[in-house]
Amino acid sequence: MQILRSWVFYLGYSVVTIFWGALGTAFGWLLPFRARFQFIVVFWTRFCLWWLKVTCGVHHRVRGLENLPQEPCIVLCRHESTWETLFLQTLFAPQATLIKRELLWIPFFGWAFSTLHPIAINRSEPRSALRQLIREGRERLDSGIWVVMFPEGTRMPRGKLGRFQPGGAALAAATGYPIVLVGHNAGSHWPAHATRKFPGEIQVLISRPLTTEGKSSKQIQQEAASAFEKLMAELPSDVQIHHR
Repeated sequence: MQILRSWVFYLGYSVVTIFWGALGTAFGWLLPFRARFQFIVVFWTRFCLWWLKVTCGVHHRVRGLENLPQEPCIVLCRHESTWETLFLQTLFAPQATLIKRELLWIPFFGWAFSTLHPIAINRSEPRSALRQLIREGRERLDSGIWVVMFPEGTRMPRGKLGRFQPGGAALAAATGYPIVLVGHNAGSHWPAHATRKFPGEIQVLISRPLTTEGKSSKQIQQEAASAFEKLMAELPSDVQIHHR
């Protein structure tokens, strides 16, 4: 029964993504950036999360909203599934997400997403990508736009922590903007590379901002990785956390 409900979710998810992606590509450029972000991304993601709750019984609860600073900063989030890529768009708006540039080639979704000025890097050229991240990340932050990154670099299975990539710490060291960490257990309900969704509550934890001004990239990375591990340990998990 749950696999059927999951397929019903994907049917609605696909239809609205194609429709809204085409609509956003055709008309989104007519709107100012902030209105464009709301029109293309926030409305779409809110519908997808609502549809997920209706069809699969997956909902969420957030703790730590009081920790969010009033001004945009650098967000480092746990990456376990597709769920958080949707949810984060509703929490940090407008935002620039660090992505691999190939995502912009996806029909409808990628075309619409490209109008929102993500930081799209070529992962096969890490040095050039890091310079691009610092340059464009600074521009976005100075413009009042959140910069969102997945520091583990790829989706991780529940119970395992990946090695922190240096990009977020390098951007923080170069700009002095604080870092907010976001942990969650979405992989228990929307597993990566799997069709079936498991009903229940996804728990999200938001850390207090980590100050970065005057600190080296290495120091920031160590502090962020340690705080991230502690944050993830507060979440319910079916298995113990082990480093990759």
